Amino acid sequence: MSDILRVGQLYTGPVTPGSLRDVNKKSTSSSAAGTSFQELLNQEWVKLSHHASKRLAQRGIELGNEQLMKLGDAIDKAAAKGAKETLVLMQDTAFIVNVPNRTVVTAVNGDSMSDNVFTQIDSAVIIS
Repeated sequence: MSDILRVGQLYTGPVTPGSLRDVNKKSTSSSAAGTSFQELLNQEWVKLSHHASKRLAQRGIELGNEQLMKLGDAIDKAAAKGAKETLVLMQDTAFIVNVPNRTVVTAVNGDSMSDNVFTQIDSAVIIS
């Protein structure tokens, strides 16, 4: 522990899938399973349950990187307020998300959303 640690060396911002891409490109530490740290971050950003994956496919809902980033930001906001199960409304799509696990439980698009009641949620995040 002879190295001096300066406050300016610490990174206090949020860690997102793209934020560590350029940092330490040469040092790719791997776990026992052979996955890199960046791959683990990507897997943990937003997960989809089996049910949510089926609903996305059935309803023709496609999520790009931008939508996943917005969904991840919404989960961060809900977690900061202490939410456990939240409804995330993004454009014409609704997602029920388990906040502690960062897992999308189900998804409903505009066509299927009319006359629906969302239960067992404790918060809602609206994304434009």
